[in-house]
Amino acid sequence: MMRILTWKTCLIGAFLTNFIIGFIMWLNLDKNCNCSNFHETYTSYIRAGNQKHRLEISSINDSDVQLSSKALILVREFEYFENDLPDTVKSIRNILPTVKILIIADKIPYPPLQLPIENDENIHIISLKQYVGRSFEYTQPFNLIDKEHIFIVPDSLRMENLSQMIAMMEAHNKNPKTIIAAPIDGENLSCLSLNVSLRHWTIKYGINTADRYCNVLEGMHVVLLTKSLLLQFGYPFSRPFTTSLYIQASQQKIKTQVAKGVSFKRGKNLFSNAHYKWKYSTLNTERKHNLYKDFGIKKVIYPASKVEWHGCSKNTARCFGTVINNMPEYLYEKRWTPPCCLENLRQTARYVFTILEKCKVRYWLEGGSLLGAVRTNDIIPWDYDVDVGIYKDDIQKCEWLKNSLQQSIVDTQGFLWEKAHEGDFIRVQFSQTNHLHVDIFPFYSRNGTMTKNTWFPSHKQDTEFPEHYLKPLYKIKFIGVVVSAPNNYRKFLEFKFGKGVIENPEYPDSKVLKFPK
Repeated sequence: MMRILTWKTCLIGAFLTNFIIGFIMWLNLDKNCNCSNFHETYTSYIRAGNQKHRLEISSINDSDVQLSSKALILVREFEYFENDLPDTVKSIRNILPTVKILIIADKIPYPPLQLPIENDENIHIISLKQYVGRSFEYTQPFNLIDKEHIFIVPDSLRMENLSQMIAMMEAHNKNPKTIIAAPIDGENLSCLSLNVSLRHWTIKYGINTADRYCNVLEGMHVVLLTKSLLLQFGYPFSRPFTTSLYIQASQQKIKTQVAKGVSFKRGKNLFSNAHYKWKYSTLNTERKHNLYKDFGIKKVIYPASKVEWHGCSKNTARCFGTVINNMPEYLYEKRWTPPCCLENLRQTARYVFTILEKCKVRYWLEGGSLLGAVRTNDIIPWDYDVDVGIYKDDIQKCEWLKNSLQQSIVDTQGFLWEKAHEGDFIRVQFSQTNHLHVDIFPFYSRNGTMTKNTWFPSHKQDTEFPEHYLKPLYKIKFIGVVVSAPNNYRKFLEFKFGKGVIENPEYPDSKVLKFPK
């Protein structure tokens, strides 16, 4: 019994001793170690990490909000029969949850677009087609374009991060007077030069090898421009959109720069089957033709001198109507004769010269046609016909001339020969449908003076002249061939038009419209 009590007493004593020693050590540690801010230091570190994460998230959100306050997204090029708009919009929404997206269609899309986000007030589908009972304002995209910067994106684009848009914005800020572009991955963009001459109804593309800026970009790409620029265009939303954009921008001397190091992913591969590929190609060709018609473009010249015509032919009417007071309507539009009309007129004149020479008819260039030959060996750029004089006695040498006085005749080449309704002369038209023509005036000699039976008082050059200008006839280059002309043609022209006529061009009625110096 005594042994047990002794053991318990020793155990309790040891416990108390250890407790007292531990208490004394804790008091001593508390005096010498300032550990009271340990918890605060630890939580501050966590708080700083959390704050940094929140700032990163906030920065992303702020960038989204900031970019959405300055810019919007516009989709113009897509097809109803096959498109990738749902995933394109979803891709944009994943990166820019608040940005306004405008989808501009030619008419109300059918089948209806199945966009991924319902009741999104920042997604708008705009139909440009007007409908009865539908307010005009609903067809006007500018009513909804409330941001200065506009990203125009193609269908089947995949946006990966905000930096793509920010980089394009930064590039635009450095060059605010340019259009900024970025390619879609896999597209080799072609940088082209473009010369637009509305006076000549012509655009000419070329390979751009020297300038870092482009007039035209070919290939699938994103475009960044300003609302202010788009408002300057007469056709801001015409299709094909980039063709329309670059023609109008080039006319205003605005170029395009490709943003460095920026590109976008491609989504669905569209128009992969043969039928859809044909359908898309056909629609695009038709749109381009309609665009050129709206712009008044008749001739498109591509690199390597390939020419594409969008004007008149033998099967269509000429590009202008009845000429009143010798002043074609295009002169009042600050344009000259459409190039297709000039080319068809050249073709008609060359054909007539071939027939006249084959029949050994004595002929010569008359009036403005001779004036054009002397100036440039070609038709005057704003003229609308070719005038030829012949000896009246020689009509009997040529069946086409002789028969045309009896009735209208269409020859084997499709040219129409007829007696002109306006008087005693012969007209050769490009075709029955296209009335571009060569007028053949029969002259005869009377006491050494060349005269005829029909005169045009409004044509000051339409006058008698001494026959010695035709004896002998000279040769002159005209429209790519060598033709007959009066001898001493300078004096002949000054006799008809007045001094200095060769060096000082004028429009037919200079009192109504002055020639642009």
